[in-house]
Amino acid sequence: MASVGQAIERAVVFGASGGIGAALVERLQARGAAEVFAASRRKPDDLPDGIQWVHFDLDDEDTIAQAAEKVGSPLDCIIVASGVLTLHDGSGPERSYRQIDAEAMARVFHLNTIGPALVAKHFLPLLPRDRRAVFAALSARVGSIGDNRIGGWHSYRASKAALNMLVRNYAIELDRTHKKAICVALHPGTVDTALSEPFQANLPEGQLTPPAEAAANLLDVLDGLTSRDSGQLFDWKGERVEF
Repeated sequence: MASVGQAIERAVVFGASGGIGAALVERLQARGAAEVFAASRRKPDDLPDGIQWVHFDLDDEDTIAQAAEKVGSPLDCIIVASGVLTLHDGSGPERSYRQIDAEAMARVFHLNTIGPALVAKHFLPLLPRDRRAVFAALSARVGSIGDNRIGGWHSYRASKAALNMLVRNYAIELDRTHKKAICVALHPGTVDTALSEPFQANLPEGQLTPPAEAAANLLDVLDGLTSRDSGQLFDWKGERVEF
């Protein structure tokens, strides 16, 4: 996809301690961003020199508000790379509706949908009104209702579908005040991270992408988008995925 956007000078990545998030931070710095903020619950041990760490906790909205105050405006790029597929207690994506557990489902929605919504609440106001800027949230192709052919993974699919709807809502609202802003959801493909590790065994050869390559792909996609693309879901190749 051809680049149409100006260089990113100030960026923040949420979920920077995860595989994709950490790779995005490193890639943004390598591309020449003047300020890159790595937002995570705990400070990564291997944070690159020159990267500014910002604390946030999806279970505490005040920390998100404080992070916004610390980072300040304007921001050229906001990426939410946090998310969960398997919970810490080992409960993973449901294969059947018979496996649905209310507490587990609520937790998945909190981390995959409500969390990014709270980030948007406090960080979208930091986007400039007079130039191109991007808000992107990592979603998934399995969150597409139209593309769903096999079912299952109920909480994960539904939480990502809800995230896609929020991205569309935010794009519509931003267009009233930030005409050049872009608000999109991104499908990174199957990336070699802790999130996908339990499900890698039967993947076809070549389908698993290293985090560094995934980060480069996603930033290349963002480079090629314009405000006309706002409110959509794009995969790592830059192709639009139906909601």
